[in-house]
Amino acid sequence: MTVAIVHLGAGNTASVQFALERLGADVVVTSDAAVIADAGRVVLPGVGAAGYAMERMGALGLTDVIKRFERPLLGLCLGQQLLFAESEENGGATMLGFIPGRVTRMPVRDDLPVPHMGWSQLNTLGDDPLLEGVNDGDYAYFVHSYVCPDTDATIACADYGAAVPAMVRAGNRWGCQFHPERSAKAGARILKNFLEIAA
Repeated sequence: MTVAIVHLGAGNTASVQFALERLGADVVVTSDAAVIADAGRVVLPGVGAAGYAMERMGALGLTDVIKRFERPLLGLCLGQQLLFAESEENGGATMLGFIPGRVTRMPVRDDLPVPHMGWSQLNTLGDDPLLEGVNDGDYAYFVHSYVCPDTDATIACADYGAAVPAMVRAGNRWGCQFHPERSAKAGARILKNFLEIAA
């Protein structure tokens, strides 16, 4: 089973690749639509702006391929945000639309700087195969300035002055707002679970 990491020209692809390979996965980093369509799993990582990521996806002919992909797909960091309908970033961006709602900038507070950067605990864990073996209170590593809306798709939260949807699911598509490849034992377990989910 091949795991295709979608390469949009920027992002944390190398660290995600190494984390998956440590778990025994056959990984390819690619922007080839045919390779992505045939993969057993797809990871959509992201660092940077939502609008730029969607423009690159369109320019590479990947938007429809990702929308039609019926096997397990995991969005990481910006990749989770791309699962939603739209983002207010840079004046607004239309995204993949798997989950209704608008991604918004995190409110700035004197006691909580933006971006949210560092270790936060996962809580309010749902019953989901991606969370098998992950415990309420386990830590994950976050780096983000925009936050997804809390919807029925939320399967785990973190607390950063308010509930932050840390993990989401819509059918065969999951998202982690944090970086599981940098999140020690809990992150490795989430990636292992993703590799083992039935297609």
